[in-house]
Amino acid sequence: MAPTVAAEQEVRREAIRKALREVKNLPTLPGIISKLTRMADDPDTTTEQMGKVISKDHILAAKLLKLVNSAFYGFPQRISSLGSAIILLGFSVIKSLIISASIFELMEEQDVELWEHSLGCAVVCSVLAKRLGVSDPEEVSTAGLIHDLGKVAIKMELPRESEAISALVESRQLSRFEAEREILGLDHAEVGGWLAKSWNLPAKLVEPISCHHDPARATTEPLVAAIVHFADIVIRGLGYGHGRDIWVPVLQPKAWELLHLKAADLDEILEEVEEKLWDVKGFSLDIKAEAAAAAAKG
Repeated sequence: MAPTVAAEQEVRREAIRKALREVKNLPTLPGIISKLTRMADDPDTTTEQMGKVISKDHILAAKLLKLVNSAFYGFPQRISSLGSAIILLGFSVIKSLIISASIFELMEEQDVELWEHSLGCAVVCSVLAKRLGVSDPEEVSTAGLIHDLGKVAIKMELPRESEAISALVESRQLSRFEAEREILGLDHAEVGGWLAKSWNLPAKLVEPISCHHDPARATTEPLVAAIVHFADIVIRGLGYGHGRDIWVPVLQPKAWELLHLKAADLDEILEEVEEKLWDVKGFSLDIKAEAAAAAAKG
């Protein structure tokens, strides 16, 4: 690449970084999120203390209960109190849910198909993390849920570029990832990583988001990045939600190596995933119905 072209690309990348640093539409995570994640990591925190803090933010409390009662968690009875949710799920899961709840509504409103893809990816991550004995599997599941956060950022903050990316995907049959790199000189994984870092999310979330297309680059959380990478491929292969991108990425050899899976394991994994996706499908349909009703009103 000629130095002038490289310099032009770097100027363009810096302009995009600046635009995303000065986001007006994307929410910043409120201070209460940082406080709650610190509380969740403190062994001296009680259920009552955490419940009191969450209840002070009525919007967060409502989102949290909505997620807890979704098909994704599949509790047979409805959970109506924060205290019950915390006792049933534990602090580690609640911490992940708090982060998810903060991003949940944003993805719902912006792109229901992307939300469905993300939810499906979270299901696969959960199955894989538990199968592989990863500590804090819910945090891995959360990484799957928000791995495409960068797509939302690009769509909201760079609408003209986003339309150009969509046009390039259609006209040249590229993956969205490839089209982003051609139009922007970077991709949604990199953008999502910036945003996650600016929100002070845990490393177990930041690196899998930024490396989910290239887990070989991961240095602190390579296994989680490999799980999200593999989950993204599986859920696309199953055709569950497409996130405006019909192409199935190529599985990176390094990711397969990190997962220590055999071809024979895949049938069992897919069977469990498809069973869980069936439960979650109703939740996705409810979201689509809500979105359609909101659009009709608008």
